[in-house]
Amino acid sequence: MREFGLIGYPLSHSFSKGFFAEKFAKENMVNISYENFPIESMSVFNHLWEQHPQLEGINITIPHKKSVIPFLDFPSSVVKSINACNCIRKYNGKFYGYNTDVIGFEKSLVPFLQPHHNKALILGTGGAAVAVAWVLNKLAIDFKYVSRNANEAGILNYESLNTSIIQQHTLIINTSPVGMYPNVNEAPVLDYSAIGNAHHLYDLIYNPSETLFLQKGKEQGATIQNGLEMLHLQAEASWEIWNSEKPLEQ
Repeated sequence: MREFGLIGYPLSHSFSKGFFAEKFAKENMVNISYENFPIESMSVFNHLWEQHPQLEGINITIPHKKSVIPFLDFPSSVVKSINACNCIRKYNGKFYGYNTDVIGFEKSLVPFLQPHHNKALILGTGGAAVAVAWVLNKLAIDFKYVSRNANEAGILNYESLNTSIIQQHTLIINTSPVGMYPNVNEAPVLDYSAIGNAHHLYDLIYNPSETLFLQKGKEQGATIQNGLEMLHLQAEASWEIWNSEKPLEQ
């Protein structure tokens, strides 16, 4: 029996378990499972692998994407760069760490990009924002972080987002939880009238499928997308990592 799973806490709304259960059924895979392992503390990390000797790989979600890094024998260059790991493969008794969020975000974003999408605003400054920033750097797209509080590091606050700034930054990515179910009537505080048909709005939230942030952008003529495709792509990237002949480079 091949075993895979997800660690995090809590795991009441896990995308990954449902995704892989459907994948295994659709592709007629047998003797394989994907389970949720809700662990509150990383102190039980090694014990988890001892309890499940057939466990080959795991995904990692909040709040362990950073705290899992000391357990890695071989963190990828991306993991080292952004200090976040969401995928581990166990190979010859060693733990190889990856970040498939950057893969999912890049692959989902690129088809929407136009030449004028050369400046971006990243709403939020958490772990997901760092993964987004890594991709934008790779794509040579200039960006600024936006947070509730500005600071000396050049992070803008929402009050400073005037019409000119919004018009110049035609790619706006929401990495914050604002607008996520059940708070569907909330949206980042922007002057949405400054958004036009040159804009592309990306919300990492996928529930609801169209957040108020995306609705407001669409009403102004912007193209929009949510985070569901990113989730699918990062899950498929995990599957590729777990099934490669030898550990992949990243």
